[in-house]
Amino acid sequence: MSASETHPNQTEANQPRRTLTGVTTTGIPHLGNYVGAIRPAIRSSQTSTNEDDKSFFFLADYHSIIKCSDPKQVHESTKAIAATWLACGLDPEKVVFYRQSDVPEIPELAWILNCSCSKGLMNRAHAYKAAVDANNEKADVDPDHGITMGLFGYPVLMAADILMFNATHVPVGRDQIQHVEMARDIAGTFNHKYNKSLFTLPSAVFDDNVALLTGLDGRKMSKSYGNTIPLFGEYNPQVDPEKQLRKAIMQIVTNSQLPEEPKDPDDSVIFEIYKAFATPEELADLRSQYEAGIAWGDAKQILFEKINGEIAPFRERYFELMANPKELEEILLMGAEKARRHSRKQLDKARRAIGIKPLAKLK
Repeated sequence: MSASETHPNQTEANQPRRTLTGVTTTGIPHLGNYVGAIRPAIRSSQTSTNEDDKSFFFLADYHSIIKCSDPKQVHESTKAIAATWLACGLDPEKVVFYRQSDVPEIPELAWILNCSCSKGLMNRAHAYKAAVDANNEKADVDPDHGITMGLFGYPVLMAADILMFNATHVPVGRDQIQHVEMARDIAGTFNHKYNKSLFTLPSAVFDDNVALLTGLDGRKMSKSYGNTIPLFGEYNPQVDPEKQLRKAIMQIVTNSQLPEEPKDPDDSVIFEIYKAFATPEELADLRSQYEAGIAWGDAKQILFEKINGEIAPFRERYFELMANPKELEEILLMGAEKARRHSRKQLDKARRAIGIKPLAKLK
């Protein structure tokens, strides 16, 4: 699905757009996160021309415990991700920026939606099916071995995240499109079951123009592969963060071609990453250097200077926020209050729709 595609029963183009983006708090942001999610989402929030449009950004810490049982990692990741978004230009005054766990209406709505969602729909979720398939490949192992209800019901919690704020557009990677489709299905089932038009049917948004970065070893950049380039690196007074970035880039795997040999830029991880940062003119120039012959060390240095030139202005603010968690906490709590102005009303409507409401008005 391209970024311009929507479903036929989606809100009209002239109606307010509600965009919702969540980030699971299980890791430290890397260059792939910045290019694939952080940069485009922030730019989108800054360029909206409709004052009625709203953008919701949240730290999905309840989602994180589905796959991470290390409390310290979840906590540190929450701090690092919040600091990264803010350092890269997210304006908490213009968007709703909150921590999922600070909005208790979300898990309550998830339970309500669970009671309308069919088990068969959850059986078709990619993550659950993959876990079952992995178990079926082993001898004498129950198909559901090691599968928690968190993993099984993950799409319902994601639906609650989306439907709580009647998000119209949900930017996702290709692997998450199914979950937005499930949120549509869950919303439609609830609306039909209770004869209400309470939940807007959301659209998944996937931008084919957003780069998916290649990692140090030539595979997709992913923490699970251990091939990432940290966005800001770890704060260490003894180590210059620019040197950390340069050291990571110098670890990119290349072939054994000699410096003077012509090289294919379209078969180079260095060039692939460079495309996500360079102008067309800069790309054309580096391409010509590849074709004429360029030392891999020189190509990596060009890549380092380009990336560092873009993220260096954010680095100081990032470390400032990491050293001042109180400021982060205040910003997140401010965002939570903004989020709850929406969620309290939406949950009350959902509760009343299913018959949970006061028995009588009291004076």
